[in-house]
Amino acid sequence: MRNPIQKRLEHFETWQHLAFMLCLCERMYPNFQLFCQMQDKTQDSKVYHNILNLVWEYLTVKGAKINFESQLEKLEAIIPDINEYDSYGVIPAADACEGLSQVLHTIISGSSLEQAILVSKLSLQTVTSLLETEQDRTLNEKELKESAEIQQELDVQWLIYRTLNEAEERDVELLLGLKNELREEAVSNIGIKIDL
Repeated sequence: MRNPIQKRLEHFETWQHLAFMLCLCERMYPNFQLFCQMQDKTQDSKVYHNILNLVWEYLTVKGAKINFESQLEKLEAIIPDINEYDSYGVIPAADACEGLSQVLHTIISGSSLEQAILVSKLSLQTVTSLLETEQDRTLNEKELKESAEIQQELDVQWLIYRTLNEAEERDVELLLGLKNELREEAVSNIGIKIDL
């Protein structure tokens, strides 16, 4: 499904792409956390959360020195194999890991537009897969666009985009505000609520 926001991302600078992706990963994190709780892998969710924190630090603390290759290795070690689990929860959990992986690849490689578009699509795909699993069928684009869940996901993406778009330069207060707002809400893109 095409999201008009993806075209607008072309005008962003790298830090804005990173912040946009990171916000979407914050929203996908509860999906991974719940999966880890169900599978008795709470340590894995701590690893994921720690990497999120390090990327926020990279964006908001001048001169922060972080070895992101090492963080990528840690992330790759906790990505669940969707073929090893019967439960639906592994899909949004794996999507959350894929999103964070794209963030780390962006920092390591320096290219960010493609990754930002990919994470935008990925977050929408997580919502789509939930709807299709619930209804046990493939939904067409019209059905998806008319669903409240997809509308909500698009609204959140636009809200994050607009907030970042209004920033003239890398605004630390604005970035921390976005992070805190998402963490306080603690609700994922598919409605999973976590206890902080």
